[in-house]
Amino acid sequence: MPPTQHSPALPRKPLIVRLRNYIGDVVLTLPSLDRLHAAGYDLHLVGKPWLKSLLDAYPWSKTTYPKSIGQRRRVLATLADELTQVDSGFGQRINAVTFPTSFSSALEMRLAGLRGFGFAAEARSLLLAGRAKIVYGEHALDSYWRLTSSLLKDNTPPPHASSFRISAAADNELRAAFRQAGVTGKYIVLVPFAGGTFEKLDKKWAGFPALAEKLRAQGHQLLMAPGPDELSEASANFPGVVQIAKLGLGAYAAMMRDAQLTIANDTGPGHMAASVDGNLLSVLGPTKIEQWGARGRNVTILKSYPEWPSVDAVFDATRASLASP
Repeated sequence: MPPTQHSPALPRKPLIVRLRNYIGDVVLTLPSLDRLHAAGYDLHLVGKPWLKSLLDAYPWSKTTYPKSIGQRRRVLATLADELTQVDSGFGQRINAVTFPTSFSSALEMRLAGLRGFGFAAEARSLLLAGRAKIVYGEHALDSYWRLTSSLLKDNTPPPHASSFRISAAADNELRAAFRQAGVTGKYIVLVPFAGGTFEKLDKKWAGFPALAEKLRAQGHQLLMAPGPDELSEASANFPGVVQIAKLGLGAYAAMMRDAQLTIANDTGPGHMAASVDGNLLSVLGPTKIEQWGARGRNVTILKSYPEWPSVDAVFDATRASLASP
């Protein structure tokens, strides 16, 4: 069955979309969001505050989601009231999608009077107006695609990877940041940080400081874009690495797109690098590749656990990636 095509002559149907809380998940959701847009939906995304920076190249409405259930219900209800004003049929059909599989994400939609669609998980089926079968252990990109397939009744196979768009404003921001930092020529991006854990196990490879010293000794220019809560660790553990602080997420993606190589933990920026066809070396420990591995045309995954890859192994993989056309 071919993908659903939207006729420009028809008005778009508003659809509230609850996104997941991690950058990598949102990047892996992009094929599904593009698919919903192509099917004629006017997307109204709700998620973390960084959503506007990450998706500044995309035309969709973006609303920051508060922390408490009561506040979230009010945000969703207000958004639903606004959309009802522009679409009289909004309340008569599936009008919201939740990519998170938590019970609370379905409950919040139900409390806001929305007719939500999501995975039949966490005993929340009664809260949803429509549901899809969840397949545990499949790759996240395929899982999100499965959800939209069920909503659209379209079994088109998923793409292998996300394709992330970067705005002209983000490119301009990167150029300005490089001028201020004095960055010229070739460079390697290090991403030694990672939010959260994988099944309560640390996702951060401890060899990044030693690897940075080996790469600097080889004459490589090293860059890093730490977040606000990562600045002190970056300064303490990575002397000589250029810190590009306060960089928007779109500009960060552009930085990794243009890098000789990005070396990353299992973390959102790694998925960003893969989705812009950047050259990525993904260093993994307990992470399940089949479920969360970065996907892209220029991705190399180096995984070992419980003994993580050695510094020498990652250094050798770095040289091989740099030498590869």
